[in-house]
Amino acid sequence: MSIIQKLPYEWLVGLRYTRAGKRSNRNSFISFISLISVSGIALGVAALIVVLSVMNGFQKEVSDRMLSVLAHIEVFDAGAGGMANWRQAEQEALRNPAVRGAAPFVETQGLLVVDGTMKPAAIRGILPQEEYKVSDVAKQIRQGSLQDLRPGEFKIVLGYALARSLGVGVGDKVTMMLAQGQPTPAGIVPRTRVFTVAGMFEAGHYDFDSSMAFVHLQDAERMERLAAPGGLRLRIADMHQAPQVAKELKKQMSGDLVLRDWSKMNANWFAAVQTEKRMMFIILTLIIAVAAFNLVSTLVMTVTDKQPDIAILRTIGASPASIRKIFMIQGALVGIIGTVVGVLLGVTVALNIDVIVPFIERLLGIQFLSRDIYLISTIPSDMRWPDVFKIGGVSVLLAFLATIYPSWAASRVKPAEALRYE
Repeated sequence: MSIIQKLPYEWLVGLRYTRAGKRSNRNSFISFISLISVSGIALGVAALIVVLSVMNGFQKEVSDRMLSVLAHIEVFDAGAGGMANWRQAEQEALRNPAVRGAAPFVETQGLLVVDGTMKPAAIRGILPQEEYKVSDVAKQIRQGSLQDLRPGEFKIVLGYALARSLGVGVGDKVTMMLAQGQPTPAGIVPRTRVFTVAGMFEAGHYDFDSSMAFVHLQDAERMERLAAPGGLRLRIADMHQAPQVAKELKKQMSGDLVLRDWSKMNANWFAAVQTEKRMMFIILTLIIAVAAFNLVSTLVMTVTDKQPDIAILRTIGASPASIRKIFMIQGALVGIIGTVVGVLLGVTVALNIDVIVPFIERLLGIQFLSRDIYLISTIPSDMRWPDVFKIGGVSVLLAFLATIYPSWAASRVKPAEALRYE
């Protein structure tokens, strides 16, 4: 005896109705509607998996580019203008096994002026020999070298887009103006200093490439009139653990310190991305909901078509609960089959999107992403299994909910009325 034959009769009947034979045109039409329901659920699930994977891929790509310039955690002394004991703070931070590197910095805002052209910029003072521990700027240099930043020489490394907007190259001069003024007989005037362009970097993130510049730490301290670095930048092993590590360091490090992780520094951007992902999840879930409505119509037609069968089952002792179970099993199986097919299709596309998209581009002779505009020419994908399980669960739940009314209607069929004209 096979496993199927050992199942309760409700399962056997539900499985039989799911396969719906082709004894009549009506049965064939019901089978077609059932196939449409399965296809709708599968396409909705697959579309949701692929879209969320692509959105995760873009988020990861942008985050990686942002964190190639930004530190995972920044540490400041809350009670002073600078961090005079940054060496001690560095040693204390490195005692935490999650911290991989530390480097001092000074950050300020200023204007860069070239022949009347003025551009705002975030000026960051760094130690070139230490910067590789907390960022990838040294690897992103397109012209010149980060090591050309030497104390007292007042050299500067510009973002590539910022350098182009100013119309300067390596060896050219730029005037830096800081907002903090200095008193003179003529009144308060901005502090200015001429810097020589020592190089250009390209992080692949326009906000940084168009508004960031690096100078030597001592030159920045001199411009800001500081006796010590403004703070300490840290890089940790897992950037997603930054908030937790920041809390641990707050307890472990001495002094009155303020710690800020990268998620707080870019809170608005990440909040916008999360909101967009939630909205896309809701919108694309409506595709699955439409397929679930098709499932309702399929089951209602099946109940109408199978009224004589229901009546016979009732006369031989089947309870209303058993009748409900039969049609709930039928609808749930349709939902599960559609979900499984959709998951397989969506996961396959999400894992191979780097092959599928270039093939479509070659076939149609188009390019979805222009490197000149988006800085990347391939569509990234980052499939996450929790998202897949969540989508599959929502799909099965909607399919189950779609069975409630038809199965309730089937359980209320009266045998005498159903068999009156048979």
